[in-house]
Amino acid sequence: MAHRSKEHAEMAASAPMLVHVESLQTAVPMRMAGAGKSLPIAVSGPPLTAAELQRRFRAVLYYRGAGAEVEAAARERAAWVKESLCAALVDHPEMAGRLRRRGDGNDGRLWEVKLRDTGVRLVQASVEATMAEFLEARGVDRERKEAALALWTDVDVHEPDICAPLFMQLTRFLDGGYAVGVSCSLLLADPLSLIGFLKSWARKNTEMQAQSKHVAHPVIQYTHYIQSPGAAKRVKSGTSTLGTATATAAEDSATTVLFGAPDTTSDHRALAAACVGMASKRLGGAAKEPPRFTVMARDSSKGLHVQTCGTVDVDYGDREACHGHGHGLAARVAQWSEAGLEDLALEGSKPVHVSYSISPSADEGLVVVMPAGGAGSWSA
Repeated sequence: MAHRSKEHAEMAASAPMLVHVESLQTAVPMRMAGAGKSLPIAVSGPPLTAAELQRRFRAVLYYRGAGAEVEAAARERAAWVKESLCAALVDHPEMAGRLRRRGDGNDGRLWEVKLRDTGVRLVQASVEATMAEFLEARGVDRERKEAALALWTDVDVHEPDICAPLFMQLTRFLDGGYAVGVSCSLLLADPLSLIGFLKSWARKNTEMQAQSKHVAHPVIQYTHYIQSPGAAKRVKSGTSTLGTATATAAEDSATTVLFGAPDTTSDHRALAAACVGMASKRLGGAAKEPPRFTVMARDSSKGLHVQTCGTVDVDYGDREACHGHGHGLAARVAQWSEAGLEDLALEGSKPVHVSYSISPSADEGLVVVMPAGGAGSWSA
């Protein structure tokens, strides 16, 4: 009998959990800031390929709810999420931007983030499982399921400016718990910059809800954000397509190792080479060191620099070799928890779990150098 119960539990854990997309919306800045400005992206090496445009960072934050919620409460939460997101974008206009080619558009090395009011794609969804059941998944199964909590659609290499490089998704579970999932192109923002934006958004969310307590019938002003039942039903028909996209996203995931370095480390290429070597040793020896890797380093005054180079003496054309660089650089192993997402409170509660994932291109290492203010630089 015990054996049958265990077998039943294993089958239940491996069973697919359907995620229903109930609405697809866009959160635009309450007022436009930085219109007409752009942040340059310089590519040293071959032009960016379609696969390289999909490099992204994903974070999923899980929160407990107050038991099984009525649908009206879930809609009100979604309304607050969108309203506060629109307010936060005023102070972070780059997050509402779009990727586009510079110049005549024929050189895949010249890109920029154009500041526009096109906004962040906002997804509302529900999952046919409790939060506990979702968190019980492990390994590849967890990655596959979590990808469904942070929707992503590929950036079109020919028309990148019509594609959203930042998605936020609010998903509710059967037990009243909910998840906030974010997928962000690494060409738009590095993980630490995105986390800073999420902290700003959470503060706006808290402030606006506190202010609404002094307003009679505050939900009335948000009714234009609430989808009709008919609209939700129409969007739900896309559930099976989401499952296909989820499997693909899981296959592209990779193991990430974080390092911290002092502000005096100005040679990003050398820092990246050192981090690749240290990460390879931590993950199983030099045999796993990738033959090439891409460095994405952001400079607040010069934009983003993308450089591809080799770790071994192999000719990569115009890819610059990094073999032998980085020896003697001081770097320490860091943890995602140091970034502070575990303390991001919504509705007075901190998340019970936070997951992080970086998706690089296949068969290639990726190093993201992130300025961390007075705390030096981080590399992932």
